[in-house]
Amino acid sequence: MSKILRVVGASASAVALAVGATGCGGDSLEKSGGGDSSGKPGKGSLVIGTASFAESKILAELYAGLLEHAGYSTSIKTVDTRELYEPALEKGQMDVVPEYAATLAEFLNQKKNGPNAEPVASSDVDDTVKALKKLAEPRGLKVLDAGKAVDQNAFAVSGKFAKEHDLKTLSDLGKSGQKVKLAAGDECPKRPFCQPGLEKRYGIDIVGIDPLDIGSVQAKQAVKDGKDQMVLTTTTDATLDQFGLVLLDDDKNLQNADNVLPVVNAKSAGSSKIENALNKLGRVLTTADLTELNKKVDAERLKPADVAADYLKEKGLVK
Repeated sequence: MSKILRVVGASASAVALAVGATGCGGDSLEKSGGGDSSGKPGKGSLVIGTASFAESKILAELYAGLLEHAGYSTSIKTVDTRELYEPALEKGQMDVVPEYAATLAEFLNQKKNGPNAEPVASSDVDDTVKALKKLAEPRGLKVLDAGKAVDQNAFAVSGKFAKEHDLKTLSDLGKSGQKVKLAAGDECPKRPFCQPGLEKRYGIDIVGIDPLDIGSVQAKQAVKDGKDQMVLTTTTDATLDQFGLVLLDDDKNLQNADNVLPVVNAKSAGSSKIENALNKLGRVLTTADLTELNKKVDAERLKPADVAADYLKEKGLVK
């Protein structure tokens, strides 16, 4: 599941569970964390859920390291889509999941109020988290502190193109008057955070959409080769430099606040001890840090567990 679909594309349909575990986990949601067939974890044992893309796996491993340092045993379960892991979190089949503030707020908003619900997320992280908590708490979920790291939609151009036209921000691109073919998903023309927003808020002259998979190798290569002028990706994309691409700053805050934060099952993992352990990460982990961790996994092919363990030690979060 592309993490960019969190904001730009429609939610992925529920698909089969991709079971993958690290640590002492079992082989299904119903047999995890040392619990019984109900899925309830044993005392002192926590199940951490993760989506199937690298960044989510890294965050899950970071959470596991912090929780183990706090005295818990942990297992990690990988699930393809939010449509599967969010209900599992509500039911207590999972205890902790790394999430993104704006995306989860809109997911729960539409779950409660329908697909055409008035948006509750915005570029203001405090307001977005407040709205998220209001939606999450009735479902038995506890939203912990939003961290510094932000993984939200972003737009990149080639370094050469940026230098030629003196571009550092999306506003600069709009003022330049350059015609832009955008490598993005085929839903971009309909999404307020994509073509309509770029045109209305920034005055960017988008002359066409190249319907390539969002943030894919093919999309980035198209911009590198000059076939397209800009690509839709994310703020934590770790492979941009491999294609000679640079991000343009969203200086007018078109994108919603997708700060990384932990969400827990309030009954099984809502204690202050767990909250304090997990909130340590959010105070340290930056967007640049998360991008670098992604790079180690996506580009250097290191294991998420090893990357996470090294980071926690480096930052003094565990001994």
